[in-house]
Amino acid sequence: MSEAARRLGVDLPLVQGPFGGGLSTTRLAATVSELGGLGSFGAHHLPPEAIGRVVGELRSLTARPFAVNLWVSNHDDGGLAPSSADLDRVWRVLEPYFRELGLPRPAPPGRWAERFDEQVEALLEARPPVFSFIFGVPPAAVLAECRRRGIVTSGAATTIAEARALDEAGVDVIVATGFEAGGHRPSFLARAEDSLMGTLALVPLVADRVQAPVIAAGGVGDARGVRAVLALGAEAAQLGTAFLATEESGTTDEHRALLFSDRAERTALTRAFSGRLARGLRNRFVEEVGPRAGELAPYPVTSWFVSQLRPAAVAARRTDLVSLWGGQIAPNLKHRTAKALMESLAAGL
Repeated sequence: MSEAARRLGVDLPLVQGPFGGGLSTTRLAATVSELGGLGSFGAHHLPPEAIGRVVGELRSLTARPFAVNLWVSNHDDGGLAPSSADLDRVWRVLEPYFRELGLPRPAPPGRWAERFDEQVEALLEARPPVFSFIFGVPPAAVLAECRRRGIVTSGAATTIAEARALDEAGVDVIVATGFEAGGHRPSFLARAEDSLMGTLALVPLVADRVQAPVIAAGGVGDARGVRAVLALGAEAAQLGTAFLATEESGTTDEHRALLFSDRAERTALTRAFSGRLARGLRNRFVEEVGPRAGELAPYPVTSWFVSQLRPAAVAARRTDLVSLWGGQIAPNLKHRTAKALMESLAAGL
């Protein structure tokens, strides 16, 4: 058993990547955990009181370890108190899509995003087996409290410098995530565009420089990918897109179908949907809004506006107007259930 698997308390060196924005489900996380991996639930969008409920539900579904994920940095400069000019600017970009779906300009919310300090307090109280996080390093007091409560910590790095920062803070395991991965690029020491390193290079660079065990993420979709990153110095592999495409995830049937189609061959890194850089399948929204990223508002303002558009777009099955997160390995996906995927991975190790 690898040191990463030992620290996480799992039988297999396999981690299901957490999905934010409602794409995670307790069913998926519990299924992965029950089959010997580490299931994960992305909770960065949840209010504090909901985090305890999620942990409780996961405990009712599995007695095995699981992870709950938060974003340490959940706003960019100006993102919690946008000016009227910020709001008008992003509205000018997004108005045509709201009008197309028959939606008015939404009124600003009382709060643009949940507060990490409030969320992590609720997480500590709920005491999940593993606390995973992206977009930064939690305060030392939080990490110390995790150790006191027996919560394993897992942080994500996109560069050597970020991995060193996590290691120096005493994080238990480090996820080295290459730019092949789907979803948001969780860079926190430099712009995401200046932190784009592939998994093949990043994993051995990080593994040779930190004390904590390394988990590789990005471009891993099957057992041979797992074997490859283990050979590079990782002690476990994290798969995101492969699990997102399963029927247990919280995404739509239309999104799943596209991940198994030729459309999956064309992904893009874009700030169109949230104001932060993320990888997904190309569609009309990416092509039209992506080039206007400089006109968007700081995160989470753009993300909030787009979230007001999404329900109507999903209801109308308008895959041209919604995020279709997916990594570069998507064209090789084969398994449509988490059980089949886990069995295939386990058999190939």
